[in-house]
Amino acid sequence: MAVEERGAAGPQRLVGAEGDYDDQQLEASLRPGTLDDFVGQQRVRAQLSLVLEASKLRGRTADHVLLSGPPGLGKTTLAMIIAEELGVPLRISSGPAIQHAGDLAAILSSLTHGEVLFLDEIHRMSRPAEEMLYMAMEDFRVDIVVGKGAGATSIPLDLPPFTLVGATTRAGLLPGPLRDRFGFTGHLEFYSVPELELVLRRSAALLDLAMTSEAFSEVASRSRGTPRIANRLLRRVRDWALVHGVERIDARAAGAALDMYEVDVRGLDRLDRNVLSALVGKFNGGPVGLSTLAIAVGEETETVETVAEPFLVREGLLGRTPRGRIAMAAAWEHLGLDVPDHAAFKDPALRTALSTEPGSADRGSTGSGSDDASSA
Repeated sequence: MAVEERGAAGPQRLVGAEGDYDDQQLEASLRPGTLDDFVGQQRVRAQLSLVLEASKLRGRTADHVLLSGPPGLGKTTLAMIIAEELGVPLRISSGPAIQHAGDLAAILSSLTHGEVLFLDEIHRMSRPAEEMLYMAMEDFRVDIVVGKGAGATSIPLDLPPFTLVGATTRAGLLPGPLRDRFGFTGHLEFYSVPELELVLRRSAALLDLAMTSEAFSEVASRSRGTPRIANRLLRRVRDWALVHGVERIDARAAGAALDMYEVDVRGLDRLDRNVLSALVGKFNGGPVGLSTLAIAVGEETETVETVAEPFLVREGLLGRTPRGRIAMAAAWEHLGLDVPDHAAFKDPALRTALSTEPGSADRGSTGSGSDDASSA
């Protein structure tokens, strides 16, 4: 059984944090409307609540807000809650959609007083639009250039006070001048299993779905710490129960449904397991170069590096070193294999490399240079 759903933008992994059209429709009905209803992220919620309450007491627009973190953790939901808590309209756009300064000027000039402007993936805006945004955020005005060459004229345009909410999955790509203009920055963390159970209980109640506590725990444990994935898996479990005539879903039914979609007990799907199996079975645990590993599993290097690796590294199943990728002890154990004495992670030099932050040498391993040569 395939583990992919096909949406408007192409195939989607069942355990991928990116959302498709159906996910957006489902999330719209499941999204909380207030900070009190929002599950998890207690630190960010408390800080954001203070910022919003202070702005209402001052009678002024709230400071600009930057939300960062992996996809699927609730950045868009928090932007909607900010507008709801402030009682103002919400305007939604995205960085990739703003490729010219004129695009941003058109959006800013149509804002009303106090309106919240949400820019998703703000780090992907064009540089001219970024530079226009600096002045808009700080002075609430923009300069529009009319004409070209010596006859060009700059026309200042005053803007009503507004609140910009930016969301990014890669905060490091934001230029310093833009990042410094946000009055509040919140980083969203992955959810724990108990927090995901609360998310699932709320979603199941809205979907009128009967489940046992053990079933909620089963789905939450396979959701990779991401509410969006949890809700997607819940939908698949609901479909399985509907087809099989199960009125009350228990842990066995939830496990059977997710096993059918090849999502295992740790949340790994077919691609994740193929990467680990190739690393352990074909290369004795590594080290092996990224491009060699990608060829072994029949995928593009970008797919292995950006889709499979982040979760495998976070779970301690795979290690990234200057000499290549290696299988950690947990990878052997997860595949039901004994950890061999020659396992690569036991090499003192590789242990030292694992204890340091991956740098340029690690990024260079995506090519076919010495990294791949070491695995030949």
